Amino acid sequence: MILYYHPLSSYCWKVLIALYENETPFERRMMEEPGVAEAWLALWPIGKFPVLRAEARGQTVAEASIIIEYLGQQCPGPFRPLPEDPAEALEVRLMDRLFDNYVMTPMQKIVADRLRAEDARDVQGVGEARILLGKAYAMLEERIGARRWAAGDDFTLADCAAAPALFYADKVEPMRGGFPALAAYLDRLEARASFARVLEEKQPWWPMFPYAGG
Repeated sequence: MILYYHPLSSYCWKVLIALYENETPFERRMMEEPGVAEAWLALWPIGKFPVLRAEARGQTVAEASIIIEYLGQQCPGPFRPLPEDPAEALEVRLMDRLFDNYVMTPMQKIVADRLRAEDARDVQGVGEARILLGKAYAMLEERIGARRWAAGDDFTLADCAAAPALFYADKVEPMRGGFPALAAYLDRLEARASFARVLEEKQPWWPMFPYAGG
């Protein structure tokens, strides 16, 4: 297993959490290393990461949620990304989509705008992204409620999505003061060994994040 990734990418964190949860051995290929970008683009010309290359099977797997489901199918281990019960699996997939589409996406919009030149900033777009984050926080606060993890008692694909989404979103649009259930959930995520490892590994690159001081 070879993972093409960037150490600050939220979607790469999502896959790393699953790999660590499942104790799956893999090799890393970071974009800054010589020749890695060329190999990555040859495998996945769309130019998005993470990308997982299963050399033994001759398979290239892209898109974070699909990679995590692939691990569950092809590399069974202690981590079950989806429950066996179909209704419970739908709830996990729904929560995964909520975190990706309504937390991760607006968060990335805000971060990307901070990296632009001052005269190229999208004030309206960032404002809309912040409004969407606020709506997502309120919805997730109610939906998670007293749950231990995103979709129930078990750590799943949905939590792999939630951890990077909420961690980064809280940096750009703080939510801990107004959403106690969501804040407590983020605390549990940060204490989880797999995500704590990801957070520790990011440290050498963290100053590159424009909200690192926030």
